[in-house]
Amino acid sequence: VNCIAPSLTDTPLAASLLNNEAKREANALRHPLKRIGTTEDIANMAAFLLSEKGSWITGQILHVDGGMSTLKI
Repeated sequence: VNCIAPSLTDTPLAASLLNNEAKREANALRHPLKRIGTTEDIANMAAFLLSEKGSWITGQILHVDGGMSTLKI
């Protein structure tokens, strides 16, 4: 069993946080990679874990968060 731990992702759930360009830019700048995550980012990790290439990975929390989890704030 693995866990995918995303940061802010551009989804309907996050719409109130991303509903104008100023909010989008401010939230993007908080992340080390300077962008908002996409559903494709999360899906790519899930696809990898479900593939043969991810078959030896278990018991992990995988932060798909643009580096946000590495910040010491």
